[in-house]
Amino acid sequence: MFDTLSDRLAATFKNLRGKGRLSEADIDATAREIRIALLEADVALPVVRAFIANVKERARGAEVSQALNPAQQVVKIVNEELVSILGGETRRLRFAKTAPTVIMLAGLQGAGKTTLAGKLGVWLKGQGHSPLLVACDLQRPNAVNQLSVVADRAGVAVYAPQPGNGVGDPVQVAKDSIEYARTKQYDVVVVDTAGRLGIDQELMQQAADIRDAVSPDEILFVVDAMIGQDAVNTAEAFRDGVGFDGVVLSKLDGDARGGAALSIAHVTGKQIMFASNGEKLEDFDAFHPDRMASRILDMGDLLTLIEQAEKTFSQEEAAQMASKLASSKGKDFTLDDFLAQMEQVRKMGSISKLLGMLPGMGQIKDQINNIDERDVDRTAAIIKSMTPKERAEPTIINGSRRARIAKGSGVEVSAVKNLVERFFEARKMMSKMAQGGGMPGMPGMPGMGGGPGRQKKQVKQAKGKRKSGNPMKRKAEEQAAAARREQAAQGGALGLPAGQDDQNFELPDEFKKFMG
Repeated sequence: MFDTLSDRLAATFKNLRGKGRLSEADIDATAREIRIALLEADVALPVVRAFIANVKERARGAEVSQALNPAQQVVKIVNEELVSILGGETRRLRFAKTAPTVIMLAGLQGAGKTTLAGKLGVWLKGQGHSPLLVACDLQRPNAVNQLSVVADRAGVAVYAPQPGNGVGDPVQVAKDSIEYARTKQYDVVVVDTAGRLGIDQELMQQAADIRDAVSPDEILFVVDAMIGQDAVNTAEAFRDGVGFDGVVLSKLDGDARGGAALSIAHVTGKQIMFASNGEKLEDFDAFHPDRMASRILDMGDLLTLIEQAEKTFSQEEAAQMASKLASSKGKDFTLDDFLAQMEQVRKMGSISKLLGMLPGMGQIKDQINNIDERDVDRTAAIIKSMTPKERAEPTIINGSRRARIAKGSGVEVSAVKNLVERFFEARKMMSKMAQGGGMPGMPGMPGMGGGPGRQKKQVKQAKGKRKSGNPMKRKAEEQAAAARREQAAQGGALGLPAGQDDQNFELPDEFKKFMG
């Protein structure tokens, strides 16, 4: 969603690099480019004005003029101002002192409230809570059924006493759900309310009645991040009509301009608390302004990547894999282990999304977007077509075995050969890293080869001719050397002995042997 904005900002900062000092014209030109980038990203005009004013004021201050690298200081200022307009610090959910905690979802129809209720249920369950989803959208056809299906997929409970489709009182359902949650020991109640295609009095009144009936601890306004400036107008109308405590952005993985995300917190004064960035129920997490700013400026999001890895990989499994790689040059690490690792990485999400969290990946964005996720499935199919012995000892895979494996996995024979070769190379590299050798190919640098136990060979210096230990013999050698130097000094430019004809000169035997 922020690709266009990231590209424009990267191009702007590129022009600043290499400048020892920033002039007033440089600051104005940079501010103009940033303003254009934000407006093209559909950021609200008041937000753009405030943002540019703050950046220019700070860029003219001492923190840039006295900096060793002014360009980096400007990037730092832009990063901090982005974090500020995105809401500053991460806002956490407030839980009631006495269970259940009531969370009410509000927003327009089509914003994704029902699906988001399921995602929030999965997230709360992962945090150790016991959530209950309540179906209070009794107007939209099949809304109750949809919430029941989503809750079943999420593995959380649902309270849906009314069939919906225009039948039932949503205010009464919301009121009864609180007592039901207390009876069944649910500590969080998520109320899914009805939406409309646009703001109207009936929608506002119903949302206000449900709010008064259940006294929610948090009212979350769900907004479609792809609808642009209208998201800001809708948020302001909900804030004034019903009121809300935080914002949830849905469809953040879309390709529309992401100005709503950058505008909504600044305009409404309410922070973005959660973001949905995919179709799966797990594609949902707390919104971190500092991490989002880092992504926009192509600085990566390593903290989120680490958190996802910690959720997927257990410490015990990681230690076991490390010990296999560190022992006997990694020969204990088999294709079964390789397949297990690959499937664990796949659980973290798409490969392109994971690579996008690394710093500097915006420069190879096209290559990342063209990654074929099915390659992982093909690799898994090849490994699963092997016998247990072949997975444990890939060295026994000969031509006939390759043909059988290729036929079983539906690939070319060359694909099987390439996989086995890549596995040996990867195992060798990972084994060196596990043993402290770092990445092969660049010795002498930490993490890039030449770790402990792999000291670089010293080039032996050529030794001069040893002097004799016999004083008489050493004196004779020194006299002979002095005579040769004197004779050479009297010779030509090439140091030929005096009086010797150039054409009759022959190299000493040692030189002849050296020259072949």
